[in-house]
Amino acid sequence: MTVAIVKYNAGNVRSVVFAMKRLGVDPVWTDDPDELERADKVIFPGVGEAGSAMRYLSERGLDDVISNLKQPVLGICLGLQLLCESSEENDTAGLGVFPYEVKRFEPKLKVPHIGWNAISELRGPLFNGVSDGSFAYFVHSYYAVTGDLDAAETDYVTPFASAVCKGNFFAVQFHPEKSGPVGGRILGNFLAL
Repeated sequence: MTVAIVKYNAGNVRSVVFAMKRLGVDPVWTDDPDELERADKVIFPGVGEAGSAMRYLSERGLDDVISNLKQPVLGICLGLQLLCESSEENDTAGLGVFPYEVKRFEPKLKVPHIGWNAISELRGPLFNGVSDGSFAYFVHSYYAVTGDLDAAETDYVTPFASAVCKGNFFAVQFHPEKSGPVGGRILGNFLAL
């Protein structure tokens, strides 16, 4: 099985690579459209700023490539946000895979949202064998509003979509690669799709 990790203007890729290796997969980190299209699975991770990340993707034609992939795709953190319609972060247009809006947390609690929080209302194959109310690790200041495609929800300042699923596209706001056994199970479930 070939797993490609999208290389773009975003951080946190190394921990995703290590998580894949722990699961017995040696992924390729690439911004080559052909490699992404040929891969059996694609992971679209990221920590960073939406506007500059989208510019990088657009300049390399990766925006069209990613949104038209047919194999299972997993967005992580910024990857989830960029798969949405739009983000308040620098008024950024996303890839539009998910018809969701990404908003900034109101600073009623500490922003960014950093640390462990519960994921609930779990639906879909990513969460096979994961208990409702399990904890995952989050680091983010922006969130996807809840909607019909939610696969998990979390509450911080407001309820938000902590996982979204549409067809072959799956995305999580939390970092499964930093979420211990729960995250390992979710990544393993993705690889098993």
